[in-house]
Formats: sequence, structure tokens, C-alpha cells
Amino acid sequence: MNSILITGASSGIGRATAELFLAEGWRVGMLARRADVLEELAAKHDAAVPLVADVTQADQVAAAFDSFTARAGRLDVLFNNAGIFTAPGTIDEIPLDHWHSAVAVNLSGMFLAARCAFAAMRAQQPQGGRIINNGSISAHVPRPGAVTYTTTKHAITGLTRQLSLDGRPFDIACGQIDIGNAETPMVAELKQRALAEGGEVPETMAVEDAARSVLHMAKLPLAANVQFMTVMATKMPYIGRG
Repeated sequence: MNSILITGASSGIGRATAELFLAEGWRVGMLARRADVLEELAAKHDAAVPLVADVTQADQVAAAFDSFTARAGRLDVLFNNAGIFTAPGTIDEIPLDHWHSAVAVNLSGMFLAARCAFAAMRAQQPQGGRIINNGSISAHVPRPGAVTYTTTKHAITGLTRQLSLDGRPFDIACGQIDIGNAETPMVAELKQRALAEGGEVPETMAVEDAARSVLHMAKLPLAANVQFMTVMATKMPYIGRG
């Protein structure tokens, strides 16, 4: 049975991806802070493994990976997905604690998960695996007032490129999926905010379409890699526009 560990698995893209992979017959490690939601999902699927952890805490992340690999036998794929979107504003309006929170989750948290996955994939036999980082359309072009999210998601592109290079000797492939407005609770909040402020309401797509794109990347043989994939709502503004 193929195995995948998904961070941020309790809601949104992470949850939709976990449910799809379970339906496809994978063993799925579901990592998030909300134990109740993870237990609810695990109760429906024998192959679901709840992993309660905070991605900003290195010891918790390491313990979750150790627990999952011990149960699954190996780690084939990491979907490095956990992320937050802080309150909008120009850079002089952003509270410093919002900046530190965004960096802790969106950058350091993804670094810690990738670090554990890389170590597991390098050590296992046969060697290798795949890391899929969740970037964002914001890794290409910013949203108004989104300096914390945009900056951290641009950094993930650098992480992806570096892991893709450094993983080659160990058959570790790394790719990035940049998703534009899947209908998640986070995007729904952005839509409500736009409505309240009289702004342009973002176009969205079904979250299941993002999950299917992750599945496509995950099912490739390690001899092939989608290094960057952009999947977005068709009627979103052109991403090359500033």
C-alpha cells in the first residue's frame, strides 16, 4: 500500500486530499492540531492515521513522522500543505506577531516537515520518495494587502527548487502545486471580506479539483516529476498581471 503524509489535513485542501487518497487505496497520515477532526476522519477509514502535531514545533513534527513511518513501513509522499493567511494590510499596518506566525507556519513549518520527510526517504529501502509543496498563486503574483502570505509563499518556491536539486542523488523528487482559489474555508473568508468591503469577489473552483491534481503528481514514477503545477479557477485574473 502506497503511503502519504499530509500536513494541514483537518480542513480545506488538506482534508479533501486526504479523503481522495484514502478512496484511492493509500495509507494516509493526517497531520494537524485538531485531534477531534482527525479522529472523526480516521474512524471512517482503516488506512487513515491521525497525527496530532503543531507544524511549528520541531519535536512534534519529528514524532509524528516517526509514528507514521513505523506504522506504514515507509513514506512514499509528503504533501506539505499546512498554511495560514493573516489579516490583510500594508506592511506598516501588519502586527509583528502576524508576521512571525506566518513565517512559523508557512515557511518554518514546511521546512520542518520537508526535513523529516527527506530524512525518512533517504534512509528507507528502497530509497526515495516525493515531496509536494503547496505553494500558491501568491508564489507568482501578490494579492492586495497580503505581504505575509506572499512573502512566505515565494520562499516556498526556493525550498522546492533546492529540494528538487538536493534530492536527486537519493531518488527524492520534489514538486510544487500552486493553487488558485480552491473553495476552502480560508478562501470563503476572503470572499466574505470582499463582499463586505465592496471589492471584487474572487472566482473559485472546487477543492476536489486541487486534490486530484495532487494525486496526479503523487502517482508519477520517481523517474518523472512535475516540478511546478499551477491549477486555478478558470475565471481568475491572469496570474502574470501585477
